[in-house]
Amino acid sequence: MQILFTETQINGMTLSNRFVRSATWSAMAAEDGRCTPQLVNLMTNLAQGGVGLIVTGHAYVRQDGQAGPNQLGAYSDELVGGLQDMAQKVHDHGGKIVLQLAHAGFFANEKLTGITPIAPSVLENIAKAPRKEMTHQDIREVIDAFGAAAMRAREAGFDGVQIHAAHGYLLSQFLSPKLNHRSDEYGGAIGNRAKALLEVFRAIRGAVGRDYPILVKLNSQDFVDGGLTLEDSVQAGRMLADEGIDAIELSGGLPISGESGSIRKGIISEDREAYFKDEARAFKERLSVPIILVGGIRSFQVAERLVKDGVADYLSMSRPFIREPDLINRWRSGDLRKSTCISENSCLNAARAGEGIYCVTEKKQQRK
Repeated sequence: MQILFTETQINGMTLSNRFVRSATWSAMAAEDGRCTPQLVNLMTNLAQGGVGLIVTGHAYVRQDGQAGPNQLGAYSDELVGGLQDMAQKVHDHGGKIVLQLAHAGFFANEKLTGITPIAPSVLENIAKAPRKEMTHQDIREVIDAFGAAAMRAREAGFDGVQIHAAHGYLLSQFLSPKLNHRSDEYGGAIGNRAKALLEVFRAIRGAVGRDYPILVKLNSQDFVDGGLTLEDSVQAGRMLADEGIDAIELSGGLPISGESGSIRKGIISEDREAYFKDEARAFKERLSVPIILVGGIRSFQVAERLVKDGVADYLSMSRPFIREPDLINRWRSGDLRKSTCISENSCLNAARAGEGIYCVTEKKQQRK
């Protein structure tokens, strides 16, 4: 147990344990992306529950990058006040929190934004509505927006930021040969496809300074034909490490990956847990940057084994904390029963229905 509850640091950010709350869209922000008391309370409960590091849900850095309704925003200085309240409440309860920064790109929601979505490439047979292929000016403006959003995070008191470059969001789209068909310096080989992500990192580093933690969430693979491969992902990770990224959270899958995506059902035994562990092992063998592993971790014993075996440095979870925000305190107390989350994903349906994210299964059981 000791190894999971030792103090560690990521670029000066001291963490009390190795458990991370992975970014989760909660559908609890206001329509314009403002932080709400409901969302602050969600983060406060995680801090009180003992989570070592909280990553917020994806916060869109420009209004045309919004993915879904009631998504947290970081696109305007007017949003800083609410973000500051969130960060302060987490700190008041001894927690650490980083703001995840994102742009949905191809998968932005035009019904919400009123703007034609921008993307690295315009592709057939993926979306019915029009898309706009990004010009060099568009790319530059999005890069600047990430830098400005990171400055807002630092001003609001967040302990760091995480760049969302996974799950088919804009920077993941650039990395993926499935979604990036460009013929200029942003397309082709992985060195070119990683260029936009590296430029975003440099813009953020230039904005917040060297002493501020910058993390990235990266697809280990896309798990679709013609998508990002593990080998290319490791190369992208190495480029980020050379630039000075402070930690990499490994996930996988696109919105079109089906059952091989990031949110898998039926995690009923230990052998089904940590479904990106082989990819994490490949990263650990070739990079020295801290690796945060997400994907189906449900058991304390699995988490402990992953760290002891050198597969990952930190363990990241999402759905278990929707069911049990105090899971880490329970484990710390010696109650090592696995998470009570049954991975059937009704919590996500509640968010899509505009109810805010919560464990539907637990609520049904309470009503019986």
